[in-house]
Amino acid sequence: MRKLMILALLGCAMLVNSAKAQDKDEVYDFVSVQKQPMYPGGIAEFYQYVKKEIKYPEVAKNNKTEGKVFLAFTVEKDGSISDIMVTRSLSPETDTEAVRVLKNSPKWAAAEQDGKAVRVRYNININFDLTKARSTKN
Repeated sequence: MRKLMILALLGCAMLVNSAKAQDKDEVYDFVSVQKQPMYPGGIAEFYQYVKKEIKYPEVAKNNKTEGKVFLAFTVEKDGSISDIMVTRSLSPETDTEAVRVLKNSPKWAAAEQDGKAVRVRYNININFDLTKARSTKN
């Protein structure tokens, strides 16, 4: 009987530890956290960064490909970006360029829940507009 109680207590302790470990890696939806992740300077600054860094792929220019690439990614507890995924594609070339720019993004301010940094899933789109690409060309 004593051994059975000890086994039951050990099982409960392992279950509690397992649940705590899962909480540490939980990924929240960005609308469900108390403080959302933020690009340094805000979302307007993020789009300025994109505008400066984006290189319109030649194949996309030649094919007159225009539109938006929709992306989802995780803002980690340290503000880094991970798990980048194209959720709505425009073309292979524009998708690759959008992912490249996002991968090179400076660290964001992490999201917070109950005063602690948490991982958050974030969605964004990057616009490919040939008229803007032509007007910024030297």
